[in-house]
Amino acid sequence: MNQTLSQELAATAARLVVDEGMEYIGAKRKALRALGRHGGKLSALPSNEQVEDEVREYLLLFCADTQPGELAALRALALQWMDRLAEFRPHLTGAVWRGTATRLSSIHLDLYCDDAKSAEIALINQGIDYDVGSRPDAKGQQIDLLSIASHSQALGETVTLFLSILDHDDLRGALKPDARGRSWRGDAVALRRLLDSPGDQP
Repeated sequence: MNQTLSQELAATAARLVVDEGMEYIGAKRKALRALGRHGGKLSALPSNEQVEDEVREYLLLFCADTQPGELAALRALALQWMDRLAEFRPHLTGAVWRGTATRLSSIHLDLYCDDAKSAEIALINQGIDYDVGSRPDAKGQQIDLLSIASHSQALGETVTLFLSILDHDDLRGALKPDARGRSWRGDAVALRRLLDSPGDQP
């Protein structure tokens, strides 16, 4: 794929991420269709880092007055749930961790459990309603994905919280940085640091 098309796809995907709250892979696929590239290979799509760069540019241009406050509200809500689920070593990931989230974004927490069902039992014991789904992990294997509807008082609306149920042994590999040395996820201590210093990046 030539560089110009890759940049165009990344820019189109970024608009979908911000304006429609889409996840990166879905936005890249929709951008591919929108640009008439139905036969394009998914492996040739722009990287998540490329899309994220375009998302940051788009936010600066069109959402600079609202996005920082919305991000702070989502991070505060994420921290509440991380404290609530502390026994499962929660790590925040996705747009809320990376600093590109808006009020349309979901919160993604990775839980590292000794027993895959222990998180569900904890939610039941706390009287929390949840739905069960699945998603592929980095190896292509299906893992449990729990979803919760959580109200954000700061935003005045309901936010979807996704809990990925991972094995405790997966935690070490999960902390590897991206190609630019930035982390893909962080624990509650790291998130508190970001809330105290909003201008910092993970």
